[in-house]
Amino acid sequence: MSRSSFYLICFIVMTFLLVLGYGAYYLFTKQGPMLSDTTIILERGSSGYAISRKLEESGIIHSALVFRLGLKFFSERGLLKAGEYKVQKYASSKALINLFQSGKTLLHSITVAEGLTSYEVMNLLKNNEKLSGSLSVVPEEGSLLPETYYFSRGQSRISLIDRMQKSMKKLKYRVWRKRPHGLPLHSIDEVIILASIVEKETGKADERARVAGVFINRLRLKMRLQSDPTVIYGITHGRSRLGRSLSRADLRHSTPFNTYRIDRLPPHPIANPGFKSIMAVINPEKSKDLYFVADGMGGHAFARTLKAHRRNVANWKKLKDQK
Repeated sequence: MSRSSFYLICFIVMTFLLVLGYGAYYLFTKQGPMLSDTTIILERGSSGYAISRKLEESGIIHSALVFRLGLKFFSERGLLKAGEYKVQKYASSKALINLFQSGKTLLHSITVAEGLTSYEVMNLLKNNEKLSGSLSVVPEEGSLLPETYYFSRGQSRISLIDRMQKSMKKLKYRVWRKRPHGLPLHSIDEVIILASIVEKETGKADERARVAGVFINRLRLKMRLQSDPTVIYGITHGRSRLGRSLSRADLRHSTPFNTYRIDRLPPHPIANPGFKSIMAVINPEKSKDLYFVADGMGGHAFARTLKAHRRNVANWKKLKDQK
């Protein structure tokens, strides 16, 4: 073979390779066929081949081969990370690889409402199919901070519990450092206990500080708190709803949580209080109120004297009978 023929063949081969490479890169960066946003889950341990086939079969990319070639030659070296991803419409193979290497998985949310017991929170997590792992031990009551938490599909339930507990610990530390002088509460744990009672007593945000003020006044006077939610907790232990009205026998029944019988706070919280109830206890409304009862309209009627309180109770019973 002459030298000129050899050069010609080399030129043809190189030209062919360049055209092939350019074509592959064009297909690698070309808009994908998906006409709308979608989600896809990359299972842990999946190979590049399995992922590319899944993408092609799902109609997300044009070619599994181009995806694999792009992964090897046209992308930064890095593992494709398992998880659930939101894929934008028309996403190219290059954009998909960048997404899967970034690990920016789709986030889901779960809202832990204020006043849920730890047993209820545990069931909330157990019933969320996007979470993984088991929960066998009920967290300590009052150790979880109610709020909205974001997580990726497959995240363990125990890791979410850990985040809730860490959030509550940080809040407790911050709140106790800024507490005012003169509160009849000797630790942040007592603040959380009382806040859990406030949380269960009223669902109205503008009443929390006033309800907290009543209990603070009672503690200062060494009066029993006489809180119905604590009696209920002593019966159910936070595992279920009572499903009926409290009876006189319930109020007489001796449990560590029956604040009609004990002269102190219960031994631990009766629920997981939220930030606003905790702050209501730290900054209670100043008044001389010692009593409150439902007013029949979603709120409470407050009173300074037992005589006035009895009138409020009579009014509430009358409204209740009318309804």
